[in-house]
Amino acid sequence: MTAGSGVASPSDLSDPDRHGDQDAAPGLVDFAVNVRGTPPPFVLDAITRGLGDLARYPGLDDERRAVEAIAATHGRAPGDVLLLSGAADGFEMLPRLGVRHAALIQPSFTEPEIALRAAGVPITQVTLDEPWRLSGAQVPDTADLVILGNPTNPTSVLHPRESIDALRRPGRLIVVDEAFADLTRGVDGGLEPQSLASANWPDLIVIRSVTKTFGLAGLRAGYLLAAPEILARLRAGRRPWALSTPALAALTACLGDEGHRYCAEQARRVAAERAEMVDELTRIGLVVVAEPAAPFVLVEVPRATEVKQRLVDRGFAVRSCANFVGLGDGHLRLAARPVDQVRALTAAIEQVREEMRDGNRVDV
Repeated sequence: MTAGSGVASPSDLSDPDRHGDQDAAPGLVDFAVNVRGTPPPFVLDAITRGLGDLARYPGLDDERRAVEAIAATHGRAPGDVLLLSGAADGFEMLPRLGVRHAALIQPSFTEPEIALRAAGVPITQVTLDEPWRLSGAQVPDTADLVILGNPTNPTSVLHPRESIDALRRPGRLIVVDEAFADLTRGVDGGLEPQSLASANWPDLIVIRSVTKTFGLAGLRAGYLLAAPEILARLRAGRRPWALSTPALAALTACLGDEGHRYCAEQARRVAAERAEMVDELTRIGLVVVAEPAAPFVLVEVPRATEVKQRLVDRGFAVRSCANFVGLGDGHLRLAARPVDQVRALTAAIEQVREEMRDGNRVDV
């Protein structure tokens, strides 16, 4: 499946501009959106402290504090940091690099394709086969921009740094979407085992977000890491005051010491919830494909669109994969949730199976 450039209905599950938030209607138990609950108190406190000062434009000191917190976190110079109004802001800047040919490692997040197609950048879809390892990536030699997620949305696959390094070529830029990297753990329990945020490669761009882990999707806050020469090209023509004062306060808090402790605890919880979730899904005969490393899992579900709609009737929102290149109506993405919610979901799935069997449909 290759996403087109035409206008699609908001209800069209194959529309590349459709995201999980459109499935998570009020009143449904949300397995569709990969946001971890609500913001922690220390982040809310940081935002609240500045609300009385909203008549003032965001200042250089606000930006400096956020940049310094990010740079210290990743061992980078402040000149390597570009603040973003969410990760999508970074993808929208990529056409400013003047690239001639972009290769998108698929399946993956749809926003980079939308931004590049809107700018008229030629695209090659490099669609990996299950289990979606980069060793199978056939990237054209002419591609001067390669984009991938790590861990990848929606497959939850975490690529080794060495596999990304192998994609580098003279004259080529590598963009790594690390929106979920802060919730990954190594086999030894170490955090972010494959992150490239601290790598000073001159041809590397890393895009990160705090909105998922800290429950800030509505605030739009993130950052981009790259060499100063690349950042200068990305900034060209950017609007002033790109981030609001509350977003800058949130970034500073999330990348501070308290934010680091919170992230580590959330990563531990995600690993525990995901393991229980995989066990429960496997118990009812569903196949969790690949080895999940992100706060979500990809599940094989024949006639997934019908199953998704029937689950809505039972009070559950799940993410269709119909608009991900290389997937379609055979998979659902499920956000990691506490085991009691997962058990309620699997009970509903079993009911849907029975319903579909009774209707002489294909067994799911």
